[in-house]
Formats: sequence, C-alpha cells, structure tokens
Amino acid sequence: MLRGLVASPGPASGLLGRCFPLLTAPSRGRKSRTDPPAKSKAGWIKLLPPVDPAELPVVQDRYRHYLAIVRALRMEFRHELFQRRYAEKYGDLGRQRKEVAIEEHRQLMAFNDAENWRLQLRREERLRREEAEAAEQKLRGAQSRASRLEELLKEREKEVLQLQEDAKEFVTLDNLDEKIEACLDSPCWSNESSDEDFSFPFSSFFLH
Repeated sequence: MLRGLVASPGPASGLLGRCFPLLTAPSRGRKSRTDPPAKSKAGWIKLLPPVDPAELPVVQDRYRHYLAIVRALRMEFRHELFQRRYAEKYGDLGRQRKEVAIEEHRQLMAFNDAENWRLQLRREERLRREEAEAAEQKLRGAQSRASRLEELLKEREKEVLQLQEDAKEFVTLDNLDEKIEACLDSPCWSNESSDEDFSFPFSSFFLH
C-alpha cells in the first residue's frame, strides 16, 4: 500500500516525497522520448477539436467576463478575509484607526473646499480688477485720441487763418491793377539779380 501511494503521481506522492525518501523503486517507469509508441496508439493522429468560427469569439468573450468576475470575487473575498483578520487581531484599534482616517479625510475635504472658495474669490477679484483696468485704459485712449484730434483741428485752423491772411497779399484778377500800381509807386528798386538761394547779393537802393 505504501508502495502504491509513493509511486502514484498524485499530490499525496509529492507530499510523501517531500517528507520521506523513496524506499523502493516505482512499479511503473516513465517512457523516454526515444521509446516507440504503444501498439494501441500507433495509428493515432492528433487532431484539433472542431471549432465554430462564429461561436469562438462569443465563447472567448464570455470566458474573459468569467475570469474578470472570478478575479473580482476572489479579490473581494481576500479583502474581507484580511479585514476580518485585522479586526480580530486589533479589535477596537482598527475601528479607531478607521474613524481617524475618516475624520482626517473629512478635514482635508473641508480644507480643500475652503481653499477652492478662497481661490475663487481671488480669481473673481482679479477679473474685476482687470476689467476695471481695461475700461480705464480704454477711456484714457479715447481721451488721448480726442485731445490729439483737438490739437490737430487747432493746428489746421491756425493754418487756415494764416492762409487767409497770406491770401490777402496774393495777386488775383481782382487786385491785379492795384498790385501793378503799388509796384510802380514803390520807391524800392527791384531790378537786381538773385543767386541760387534766392537772395540778393547787392543791396537794394531807393530811388530819390
């Protein structure tokens, strides 16, 4: 009986093999790679099992779902087992630690909400300040443009007035006779040559 247990390839043989050495040789040896096949399997050809191409993706998808469900159940079971062991080992200490962790989390969430509210107020104040600065800058730009336009109008008005004053001395068809008589009656001698700069090198003299 011991020989059969020791020689059997089941888990009992592995357990006994770890605990006790083999007292006798196994009753059935293993076949090596070079041994010829048995007579009952001489003409046996290994064939793959028939697979339906349309059903294979469905089976694979269901198997993946099955593995995911089993893995989740196993993890949940292990988590519950560890919690139970921890509660049994530490008792009220574990409960107190959990309460402390919950209270710390509540405080951190309250601090986070307060910090978010403070940053929101700062952001709103910054936006209002930027809007006020933009409006003030826009107003200053409008005032600057208005002042420049007013200065330009004043300059143009001065130029127009000056042009009107100078136009009184212009020679037109209306005052042509008057200008000719004024030139003839003028005692200034204008028969002089001018240089490139339109200046008279010879001083004019008056006719007496």
